[in-house]
Amino acid sequence: MGVVEDGAMSAGAESTVRLDEAAGRWVLFATVLGSAVAMITGTVVNVALPAIGEDLGAGVAGRQWLVTGYLFTLSALILLGGALGDRYGRRRVFLIGAVWFAVTSLFCAAAPTLPLLIAARVLQGIGAALLTPGSLAIIQSTFVPGDRARAIGAWSALGSIGAAVGPLLGGLLIDALSWRWIFLINLPLAIAVVYVGVRHVPESRDATVSGRPDVPGSLLSMVGLGGLTYAVIEAPVRGIGSALILIALLGGLAASVAFVVVERRERHPMLPLDIFASRQFTSANMLCFVVYAALGGVFFLLVQHLQIVLGYSATLAGAAALPVTGLMLVLSERSGALAQRVGPKLPLTVGPALIAVGMLLMALISAGDSYVGAVLPAVVVFGLGLAATVAPVTATVLAAADERHSGVASGVNNAVSRVAQLLAVALLPVLAGLTSVDAQIAPTDFAAGFRNAMLMAAGLAAAGSVLAFTTISNDVLADDTETEPSEGAETERPQPVAAIAGSRRPAAQWHCAVEGAPLGPRERDCA
Repeated sequence: MGVVEDGAMSAGAESTVRLDEAAGRWVLFATVLGSAVAMITGTVVNVALPAIGEDLGAGVAGRQWLVTGYLFTLSALILLGGALGDRYGRRRVFLIGAVWFAVTSLFCAAAPTLPLLIAARVLQGIGAALLTPGSLAIIQSTFVPGDRARAIGAWSALGSIGAAVGPLLGGLLIDALSWRWIFLINLPLAIAVVYVGVRHVPESRDATVSGRPDVPGSLLSMVGLGGLTYAVIEAPVRGIGSALILIALLGGLAASVAFVVVERRERHPMLPLDIFASRQFTSANMLCFVVYAALGGVFFLLVQHLQIVLGYSATLAGAAALPVTGLMLVLSERSGALAQRVGPKLPLTVGPALIAVGMLLMALISAGDSYVGAVLPAVVVFGLGLAATVAPVTATVLAAADERHSGVASGVNNAVSRVAQLLAVALLPVLAGLTSVDAQIAPTDFAAGFRNAMLMAAGLAAAGSVLAFTTISNDVLADDTETEPSEGAETERPQPVAAIAGSRRPAAQWHCAVEGAPLGPRERDCA
């Protein structure tokens, strides 16, 4: 396939690209590389936090902002990013996201001070919000229906490999050169994405989209998340009675309430609230929120604990969690298949419980412990729990949503996981007593705070297990709301999850990213 034409395929246009052809492999390459750019940065920054803290004088609060600043714009804008792609062209928005991400990565690498680095990370999250939904949307709209499942499986598996290699590569760059190189490696990757995208990825858009984008909802979600995040992170430093903290807290709460009101009245809302009328959908997203909040605390603190308390180099800290990704690669598809056979209740009850046990084992990791004797058992149990949880919870969310909301459902699930991680990184260190403003944090102080944080995270994961056992059903309805059937209409009966594989929505049999719930497929595109 040569240079693509400017004509755009509508949502209803027939897709002709096949995975086993050169054209299909180029499209897959562009989407995998594009999503990997955002994914690698999201995981590598955690490894670099101690080095950045030393170089720029960042205490715990500063390090929190480096992570939450990125998650803030990504979480608030990811639904809008998908909608913009549907409206103005998925390839166009995807490539704009790649260019934006590259430019802001350069800003990150060159930032001379901590405030400027945080500002660059906030801007970087905007690029990720355009890249993340765009990659799967392009696959869904480009490949012939029979090849979409295989393409998504290849996209997810290759993305997981990128997530595994990212922290190790980042650690090597930090130890050999500087933390600034973890941002510079994004530049050649982004250039490759743009080059391949322009030459080989066809444009597509949803011709059925009408009305204006939900800009008011996007702005209110940003103000709400930003105000609450600022209040939580800065309250230990400025004091809860500070006028600035009170303004941020009250403003964030007011914007959050206004967001719900606007979305209820908006003709074309970013988040259709009626999607939560499904009890199964709501329960699965509550479970996702609780579990990903626990995961956010682990991903933020574990690699720092290994470096500050156990004396690991950045390279060894980045490699320490490789067993988690390996278990996800090997077991995610099997856990998804198990959920299809026996229903999601069992894996979604056992999975978070194993995650909780893994976190309790992490709480026991202390100075002088060996990797094989203390760290490895914790990450293995943790990885087994993740493998049992992530694919089934995503499949449950997609299966529980009404067909017309399947794209929005996948976007909501992704946004829920990102917001949960954002709030966990903002709140968990504060509750655990990790509030030092000094870049040089005493290992004993960090160890005590880490232990408290892991115990709290384990409590969240255990709560997720209880939530799954008490609220997740093994029966899936297209719409399980309490509505009366119209006269003469046949009442739709609950379907066991095992039947989903033969129903209107294919079973989820792809690997899932651990840093955020994946954006799943719908019939024509992904939001």
